[in-house]
Amino acid sequence: MKYILLGLVFGVMLVGGYQADMLQAKDLSMTNNKLKVEKKMSDSNIITIELETGVVTIELYPEVAPKTVESFKKLISQGFYDGLTFHRVIPGFMAQGGDPEGTGMGGPGFSLKAEFNDKKHVRGTLAMARSSDPDSAGSQFYICYGPQPHLDGQYTIFGQVTDGMELIDDVSNGTVMKKLSIVESGE
Repeated sequence: MKYILLGLVFGVMLVGGYQADMLQAKDLSMTNNKLKVEKKMSDSNIITIELETGVVTIELYPEVAPKTVESFKKLISQGFYDGLTFHRVIPGFMAQGGDPEGTGMGGPGFSLKAEFNDKKHVRGTLAMARSSDPDSAGSQFYICYGPQPHLDGQYTIFGQVTDGMELIDDVSNGTVMKKLSIVESGE
């Protein structure tokens, strides 16, 4: 009798616990959906790159490169870029970073379909680096030092430096990007 009573109590606890877990999972799911909606609504399209010498601010262009911007922001939120370097700097042309190997050959383990658009390569343009395959961009990006019209329409432009371009002017091969951050609305 004692064991039957314990079994009943244990069974009720399990069922109650299961129901609580299901409610908690449902609440968590609802919370996650709510967070996703709130995050999507509150995310700005402004990011910063913290260098040893200061902070560079960049406006992203989701209207012309939505998948690229989404991927870039996801990698930023995961801390992917933190501590990586500008591994390829060509004065007068561009500074390239975002390779976890630091060799120009690494990436995040996936490729993005190109989102060529009408934006022009001007001073401060942010665009995706890629191989000869237009759909091979992943995490590597470059920032132009000046106009590069020969690249227009061949690379996915997805942002523009709005502040701190003088800091990009001073980077060299091996300059560390201490942290990339998404600037939330209101900051």
